[in-house]
Amino acid sequence: MIATGFTGSWLDRADAVRHDDAALAALGADPGARLLVLDAGDPQVGADGRLAWQPVAELGELLFLGLHDGVPHFAPLLAAHGTGAARSPALFALLDRLAPGDAAVFGTARALLSWHTRHRFCANCGGVTAPIRGGWARRCAVCGTEHFPRTDPVVIMVVEHDGRALLGRQTAWPPRRYSALAGFVEPGESVEEAVAREVQEEAGVRVRDVRYLASQPWPFPGQLMIGAVAQADDPTLTVDTRELEDAIWVTRAELAAALRGDADARFLPPPAYAIARTLLEAWVTDAPAQAGA
Repeated sequence: MIATGFTGSWLDRADAVRHDDAALAALGADPGARLLVLDAGDPQVGADGRLAWQPVAELGELLFLGLHDGVPHFAPLLAAHGTGAARSPALFALLDRLAPGDAAVFGTARALLSWHTRHRFCANCGGVTAPIRGGWARRCAVCGTEHFPRTDPVVIMVVEHDGRALLGRQTAWPPRRYSALAGFVEPGESVEEAVAREVQEEAGVRVRDVRYLASQPWPFPGQLMIGAVAQADDPTLTVDTRELEDAIWVTRAELAAALRGDADARFLPPPAYAIARTLLEAWVTDAPAQAGA
């Protein structure tokens, strides 16, 4: 099993508690209950570099994150207002330093709070919705329809040809950064079909032998990144500049230099918390080939 960013939470989600309003109320009133400290949706850290928590105060609705050694942990649903997909520069830097378990806890809270921001009204009738089940669902006050947090599947893939990997970059990224190609799974597609379509659309390359490698929740605002490796027979590139600024083939040596942070590296790799980094590190050490054996 390959570990990826935003996984490894140290909280027990305690699903049964979400269905018990009395139990949730008791947990919220527990003097030992902890509340995640957020600033405009970004996590705050203590002197120890871990996520900052504070006692639960009268903040209205709470998002129940789970239990740890019997201690309830919450996030303030008030923080949902204005929490979306945007990431501040400070958050980018902080994510590189968060302990894996803390990043997973924050990622869960961030994804759910972002969902609440976007689902204050019912998609069925337009009525106002309110949180239920400890913040893991919303119910329309008009028609009674219940809405649940959604996760959108995204494929992200290492495409290999003759010992080289295909990377691309988007104009919004930091200068010189290249990463694995990625795209949303469309209705009526399998993961394998989505990989083949996205690579062909973005880079003009046809692939085969698509194999699953690992996955990662991505809380900006709420995707599941499905990592794969695929083979190409023809390396000819036809880049769709509406999707990518550039695409290149890189050798294992070039990628290894980038991952090491060598000053003369050809490009900058994706950050450590992104599954793209995990996939490329695995490819450098031949893990994709072993996974498909």
